[in-house]
Amino acid sequence: MDFLKNITEKLKGKITDAGFEGANVVLYTNDEDFARNGSGKIKEIVNEIKKRIELRADKKILLNSEETEKEIRKIIPEEAEITNILFDNYRSIVIIEAKRPGMVIGKQGMTLDEIKNKTLWTVQVQRSPSIKSKIVENIRDVLYANNNYRRRFLNSVGEKIYENWNPKRTDEWIRLTFLGAARQVGRSCVLLQTPNSKILLDCGIDVSTQGEEKFPYFNIPEFSLDDLDAVIISHAHIDHVGMVPYLYKMGYKGPVYMTLPTRDIASLLSLDFIGVAYKQAEKPLYSSKDIKEMVKHSICLNYNEVTDVTPDIRITFYNAGHVLGSAMVHINIGNGSHNLLYTGDYKFMRTRLLEPAAINFPRLESVITESTYGSKDDILPTRREAEDNFINLVNKTIERGGKVLIPELGLGRAQETMLIIEDAVKFGRMKKIPIYIDGMIWDINAIHTAYPDFLNNKIKSLTFQDRNPFTSEIFSRVGSPEERRKVIEGGPCIVLATSGMLMGGASVEYFREFAESEKNSIIFVCYQGSGSLGRQVQDGMKEVRVNTGGSKDELVKINMEVHMSKGLTAHAGRNELMAFFKKINPKPKRVMVMHGEVSKSLDLASTLHKIHHIETNVPKILETLKLK
Repeated sequence: MDFLKNITEKLKGKITDAGFEGANVVLYTNDEDFARNGSGKIKEIVNEIKKRIELRADKKILLNSEETEKEIRKIIPEEAEITNILFDNYRSIVIIEAKRPGMVIGKQGMTLDEIKNKTLWTVQVQRSPSIKSKIVENIRDVLYANNNYRRRFLNSVGEKIYENWNPKRTDEWIRLTFLGAARQVGRSCVLLQTPNSKILLDCGIDVSTQGEEKFPYFNIPEFSLDDLDAVIISHAHIDHVGMVPYLYKMGYKGPVYMTLPTRDIASLLSLDFIGVAYKQAEKPLYSSKDIKEMVKHSICLNYNEVTDVTPDIRITFYNAGHVLGSAMVHINIGNGSHNLLYTGDYKFMRTRLLEPAAINFPRLESVITESTYGSKDDILPTRREAEDNFINLVNKTIERGGKVLIPELGLGRAQETMLIIEDAVKFGRMKKIPIYIDGMIWDINAIHTAYPDFLNNKIKSLTFQDRNPFTSEIFSRVGSPEERRKVIEGGPCIVLATSGMLMGGASVEYFREFAESEKNSIIFVCYQGSGSLGRQVQDGMKEVRVNTGGSKDELVKINMEVHMSKGLTAHAGRNELMAFFKKINPKPKRVMVMHGEVSKSLDLASTLHKIHHIETNVPKILETLKLK
């Protein structure tokens, strides 16, 4: 390929092999001196071509893995607490997992430099979770067990990107087709097309409904898996990522772009999705093999990291403030001829867990925004008011000898609730009573401890000081049916359990057991999808049909107190949405509103049009909009 040939010719025989890892260029050398000291020459070429280049040693000159591990353990202090050393021989990379990765890196990277100089291996450092996580271990096993495939796959992605590379390209047209989440919440999926590219923005499932309405619409002429260049995922909730393993089941072999935490949590939630299907005597949509394929084909980006995904589309992830690893996707199309922001779900305020969503972007013409709480009536209480109300509801229930059930989205909401409770107990605002964590929340907590850099500065700092609030002794994990039975038969307590909409999972079992007692309470802290059991309970129904496994439903009477704590949502409320568009920089010329019930989407679009004098659209399902 001419692109690589031009680079290698500049290095005059120093390079034995050249290839791609996605949009990045990787060069291999068997010249030991150049492997150690060639970074200056590489920087010159980077400045010239404006692409990321990494220089690695050819495996012929690498120190063998046994000697390398000895050197690593000799150089890195024991206090770093190395938990694993893995070798990716096909890419000349050694991965060091440790509880204190900062000590592995050393001051200004000095320790890494020493390892590189002595062994010639390129070092990657990963944090070991403070809570042991089987899912994190399994994902890393999948990646490194298939490292030869990974090298070939990543190279093929790069070849496709640079095959028709033309930095002066300006595209003639851009189209968006809304395959899901248009005038509804659930099954987010948008097809972005240019003359050269087809990519999906999210690919989710609506867990609150049944039949074909659960899934995005793929049976349209414009959509073909064979023509799909990339899938880009904003965050790991099932309504944004749940269909991705199915794409691989149906034969998709291309890349899926997301953050590292999103990859890990998406895998966990997809496995749970399979488990829930089995419990409800349904055939799962896909298998664990398809989830592995998603992991094998994932390309993970950090916030503010720019990468090309096709010859005419470049993306950058920005913090969305919604859940761990959630990203707004800035899309540069046709060498900057049009710039689109896909917000995914976002929160425009600092929470106990995360920093607020980003508002500064390099260029911006169009925005696709969520509108979950977009109505004029969706004015949320302040976070302090919401937390005080939540603590008050819990205290009243405990005082009368009752139990509190909090159905949780395992990702985001549950961790926020845990931080509120941990703080309230610490400062005496809540009695120290049993607090039980059931469902996949514990595993997701573990993933939070592996990626503190994605959390707000306070939680990040506590994690670095080994004072991670998720490991607090006040929380007890429920890990078996026997333990669950003891919680149900025991005294006053708080139970955090998935799912958040009472659509399968442990929360439904607790609900069935707690519902008939007037002493107990259920507190909803997340959005309840239309048609979900949670929405029925929230709307005041006194009897509901509950399926806790198998084909038979059970009629359950509701005497427990039912509360909705809107102010604790991980979505932007109406005021936050308005503030976001007031402060976003630069100002977009057009806003498309999705991911909201019809009235909320229309209300938000109308207000944004009146205040900012910009074009707004509320697309219908399968509607196609032209951006230029």
